[in-house]
Amino acid sequence: MSKLRLVFLCASLLAPLSGQAEVIRFEVLQSGPAFEGRSFGSVGPYVKITGRATIAVDPTDPRNAIIADIDKAPRDEKGLVEATADVVLLRPADPLRANGTLLVDIPNRGTKLAPELFDDALKPGSNDAEKAADAGIGFLHGQGYTLVWIGWQADIPSKPGQLALAAPVLRGVTGPARDEFVFDHLRNPATANLSWPIADASSLKVSVRAKWDAPREQPAGLAVRATGDQSIEISRPETGFDAGALYEVSYVARDPAVLGLGFAATRDVVSFLRRNTTSANPLAAGGSFAQRAIGFGVSQSGRYLRDFLYLGFNEDLAGGMVFDALMPHVAGARRMATNYRFGLPGRNPRHPQDPAWQADLFPFTYQTLTDPMSGRHDGLMQRCRLSATCPRIIQTDSEHEWWASRASLLVTDLAGNHLDLPGDVRAYMIAGSPHFAEAGGLMRKAPTMALPVNPMHAGAPMRALLTAMQGWITTGVEPPASRVPMRAHGTLVEASDAVPRNIPGLPYTAIHTGASFTDTSVFPPKGLGSYPVFVPRADRDGMAIAGIRMLPLAVPRATYTGWNPRAEGFGANALFPLQGAVVPFAATRAEREASGDPRPSLAERYADSAAYVAAVRAAAARMVAERLLLPQDAERAIELATQDRLSQLH
Repeated sequence: MSKLRLVFLCASLLAPLSGQAEVIRFEVLQSGPAFEGRSFGSVGPYVKITGRATIAVDPTDPRNAIIADIDKAPRDEKGLVEATADVVLLRPADPLRANGTLLVDIPNRGTKLAPELFDDALKPGSNDAEKAADAGIGFLHGQGYTLVWIGWQADIPSKPGQLALAAPVLRGVTGPARDEFVFDHLRNPATANLSWPIADASSLKVSVRAKWDAPREQPAGLAVRATGDQSIEISRPETGFDAGALYEVSYVARDPAVLGLGFAATRDVVSFLRRNTTSANPLAAGGSFAQRAIGFGVSQSGRYLRDFLYLGFNEDLAGGMVFDALMPHVAGARRMATNYRFGLPGRNPRHPQDPAWQADLFPFTYQTLTDPMSGRHDGLMQRCRLSATCPRIIQTDSEHEWWASRASLLVTDLAGNHLDLPGDVRAYMIAGSPHFAEAGGLMRKAPTMALPVNPMHAGAPMRALLTAMQGWITTGVEPPASRVPMRAHGTLVEASDAVPRNIPGLPYTAIHTGASFTDTSVFPPKGLGSYPVFVPRADRDGMAIAGIRMLPLAVPRATYTGWNPRAEGFGANALFPLQGAVVPFAATRAEREASGDPRPSLAERYADSAAYVAAVRAAAARMVAERLLLPQDAERAIELATQDRLSQLH
């Protein structure tokens, strides 16, 4: 299909869109075949549409008034605040072959991650949909999903491969800001980019500390200078701090964007794509409209969805539901520092960095609770309960989130007691997995980490859970019960008691990230107290007992963890961000006894290759019966076991 440029004028769209979505203009910039025309079973080929959607937001509408600084934003002649979002769509070339569900993959720092997770697609093509191989195994397309990406982040530029939001900027507005840097190298001076433009170079200040709970220091030799509007150079002290030291830069920033408009952009564009029946809607071709929408997001994007829900944006401007379902992935109990002046959408405080950021504030879970620290009564679903716009939710986390992102606060109250999730929420921990890994990765070593890097990819269970969610919102069949560590089950415990300490090569010192109650009215914010945080209990092999235990854990050849300590010289005694670890089993009993390893060897577990394959086959059958693994993924796993490729620690 040749390129098209279809520009729909504001005047022609305002009338039909009134009361449905405040999209006043949708421009189709390019439309053509995706994946070189590759066909996906009965669904056939796909079309890729690239465009821009302009929204106009009424700052006096209570559903918009929650957006920080919306009252100060520049307005058009109608008194509305405009913003323009990049949009990419993938739909079946024959709209009648679509399955009726929009899968909206919230971009992570402007990029697309659903193809990597659900389709085992590899970079860089997973972000392009140009080559046939860019679709990976083609799971999403074979199911007939219409895929949608909408730029929401206004602090990054729009460019090829990166979707963004052009939002109003408050010119001349200034205020305090801060950034943190862990360089993981010893180059001196070190260079970095700040989150916002510098208003006054003389306001720049820098401190250093070995980790967040150490005092800020300003030793001899430490200095910072501006090298551009947002770029700096830090001169580092010659002694006393290693490559993993934490540098904090504070400054007076200027010209904040109205970041919270990103939530409105998602709300309004999804509503427009679902409900607008005019030719302005690129999904209206052939008279086939989406009956449902699932919001999906990974890491930053998963935290975005939790805030989207919390701030009430799942109610559109006609009072309808935007998403029927939300699937935040690897978000833990965190939210975002987005709906703030000089917010930091990309900010994700990591051990050992400062937890005193808006990403880590109460409320943490979907139930409404009273915070004993502040006295506030709140929950992620409180607003949608009042407007009857609550979606069904499946939250999935790697095991890493239970060590580094306070995920235990999903299923405990703020005194640390067992807490049941609401009936329309499910939670699953993918045991033994890192934050996010590409398909086909292998165990490797990294100089910054104490242990070999865990390459476990979560695609197989995520495909099963997406299938369960689709069934939940189409036929009402409920997904499997939640699979997470719980206090009531004895599988969610104090860190000191969680993992055996007698496994050679698995140095366990109970490192995990806590949760702070913070006073954000001062700068920098000040921690005033803490909430109890727990971690998963491990078995004798050092692997989590609870959660979805994928086949490498169910039929193991190594210990897989969701945590990996930093190496000496890189901030030891802290967790390395986003990573897990792998510690292989000994081959024989004699080998393990020589090293003092209590874990049974491979020879003690599996008499021969046939026994190993049989164990994989049996475990796969159980997972299929439990709806935690799809039959086609079970077949692939059995084939890999037959080829003995699992010995490569896929």
